Amino acid sequence: MVAEIIINRTAKKLNRTFDYEIPSELEGLIFVGSKVLVPFGKGEKLEEAFVVGLKEKTNYSNEIKKIAKLEEQLKDEQISLAKWMAKRYFCNVSDCIKLMLTPGTRTKNKEKRIQDKTISSVMLGKDKQEIELAIETGKIKTDKQKKVISFVKNNEGVTIPEIELCTNTSRAIVNTLIKNGYLKVVEQTIKRNPLQLKNENDIQKIEKTKKLTLTEEQQNAYQKIEQKMKQNVYQSFLLYGVTGSGKTEIYLQIIEKALKQEKTAILLVPEISLTPQMLDRFIARFGKEEIAVLHSKLSMGERHDEWERIREGRAKILIGARSAIFAPMEKMGIIIIDEEHDSSYQSESNPKYDTKEVAKKIAKQNNCPLVLGSATPDMETYYLATEEGKNKEGIEQSKTQEIEILKLTKRANQSSMPSVQVVDLKQELVNGNRSMLSMALYTAIETNLKEKRQTILFLNRRGYSTFIMCRNCGYTVNCKNCNISMTYHSYEKKLKCHYCGQEEKVVTICPVCQSDKIRYFGTGTQKLEQEIHKQFPQAKTIRMDIDTVTKKNSHEQILNQFKNENIDILIGTQMVVKGHHFPNVTLVGVIAADSSLNMDDYQANERTFQILTQVAGRAGRENLQGKVIIQTYNPENFTIQCAKQQNYEKFYETEIALRKQLKYPPFCDIIMVNFNSSSENEIQKISNWVYQSLKSKLKEETFRIFKPMPAPIDKIQNRYRWRIVIKGNMTQEANEIFHQCLKEFYHKNVKTTRMTIDVQGLGERI
Repeated sequence: MVAEIIINRTAKKLNRTFDYEIPSELEGLIFVGSKVLVPFGKGEKLEEAFVVGLKEKTNYSNEIKKIAKLEEQLKDEQISLAKWMAKRYFCNVSDCIKLMLTPGTRTKNKEKRIQDKTISSVMLGKDKQEIELAIETGKIKTDKQKKVISFVKNNEGVTIPEIELCTNTSRAIVNTLIKNGYLKVVEQTIKRNPLQLKNENDIQKIEKTKKLTLTEEQQNAYQKIEQKMKQNVYQSFLLYGVTGSGKTEIYLQIIEKALKQEKTAILLVPEISLTPQMLDRFIARFGKEEIAVLHSKLSMGERHDEWERIREGRAKILIGARSAIFAPMEKMGIIIIDEEHDSSYQSESNPKYDTKEVAKKIAKQNNCPLVLGSATPDMETYYLATEEGKNKEGIEQSKTQEIEILKLTKRANQSSMPSVQVVDLKQELVNGNRSMLSMALYTAIETNLKEKRQTILFLNRRGYSTFIMCRNCGYTVNCKNCNISMTYHSYEKKLKCHYCGQEEKVVTICPVCQSDKIRYFGTGTQKLEQEIHKQFPQAKTIRMDIDTVTKKNSHEQILNQFKNENIDILIGTQMVVKGHHFPNVTLVGVIAADSSLNMDDYQANERTFQILTQVAGRAGRENLQGKVIIQTYNPENFTIQCAKQQNYEKFYETEIALRKQLKYPPFCDIIMVNFNSSSENEIQKISNWVYQSLKSKLKEETFRIFKPMPAPIDKIQNRYRWRIVIKGNMTQEANEIFHQCLKEFYHKNVKTTRMTIDVQGLGERI
């Protein structure tokens, strides 16, 4: 037999199959999906590769090489998914397969993997009577040696660093005792705790909960999902419910039903900041034994162990961020994507996959329902669930009939929606108020503090000031590696680039005109925190942004502090707006609603509406009346007004009409052909060559191709960035044209330029 394999390399030229003979000793063990080692290249160096096909003989006339070793086995469905992803997202098949492999099992990291899985523990080398005798006869002489022996006797299984720390002795003393046989070192397999800080004491504090009585709307949604799960058929549901309408309770009950049917479940959440709170609710309902968790803040070892638990069937419920969708769950009964509108479900690194599209493929493979939950659904998801979307030309009817809307229009606990007040910041300036807080927000915070209620203040910019400028000549401090202004961080007294991480000392004298008129402009969460300390010195505050959650578990620590330690005000970026449930929060303040409204993006209105609606949903979630204050320079903007009214349908109707008129998704796809290079001259030449090539191949009547231009941020990490924007429908034929263009590009003599293709749109046409 002959195996068709793909080498595990990122080079585009290697995104093809090679034939290898299956040696007799591996016959019957190699299948499609096997991870193998093969000799590759002139040096016969062993390379990691994946089997993607099997056949009886090769078409090559020369003798072919043999597979050297079998490493790991994937399923046929996973290889099929990887091939589809490579075609859909214009990447290598090997890039997609890697997402499905057990974390930490790359061949090159084998030694590291072994060390990660085991720990060197110190035990007594002789029985206790022999050691007592050795102490009596002077063989174990010094007090420090005796101290070490005593410590190990009482704490068998400790590590050498722990002995040094707890006994205040040197490694030499420990090594002497090991050499003389009084202590021994053994390798022990360790079980890592992926549930973060949730040790036994923490888990015991979580009160067990029983399923709640569902409202009529919840019951209707539950029954429709449960029916499809029982029938083992695929169906997409959009669970569209206002904030606090009890979507999580439906998730809990439908997963409970899946477990009773001996099936498994995946629940995806968009941010790791949501994972701890969701975990608490699931541990309270199901206990910890059957729950696995996967996200980027886990160590490689923790991810490895969770993957193994899932593969072995010991974990029945998986909660995680987007990459968890690739975990090897068996007997899948339900896939749920919470906050389905969130942009973090779109991968920004290769392969640039859309989690919802991948989840749909996996749900179809497993004949199970897919639930997309949101209070502010992605407009393209909502469109496909409407009658207009279901009857859209150019999309297969079977694909548009897949999404059924399930609506939850009321809060589950019958609490009223918060009142929303919009404040015009232009009028605040007229009234002489130059503070970050309007008078209305200042008064509301003051009242909340007196009533011992909690407040959340939302500002989607971290740092102190967003840029520094010389008021004499207009010079702004930009990053040397990226054409973007540096942000001032007051606590560290540094300028930082939020794109490449470059740090510099604060500028006090203008390097252009030598003026000292350097001023800080724009506001960030650090500046807001200082303002709150100044205006409300008695208030206890905590800040949650990317600068304060750098350490492991810091998300959970901050949220727990806010909830349990009588902290008055939580200040943060969009990390604080999604999904969190704080019963004592009655006031939410949006400091600058315009920051996301004025972005160079056709989704700017949608993103702003979603953020404002989500942040408003944090207020008044129990029996207390909630209040939201939105500060803006554009109070009459339809997005702001719809957010004030918490009216998604009104926003959708207005925005979808605009998109139809301007030909934006879902009425066409936007294809971005992106280039980056260390050579400005080369990137211009190459992008123009690709432009001419695509112009000659794509039909003018169906595609509008814009000339190559520098990207909005035209340089990051010393690499220039250009792009070609194309509007049209990504059909099967067009997909093949773009793949051919990529192939031609990588066969040209290109030195430093890289090319990628992103498709923004329905992704339903191929």
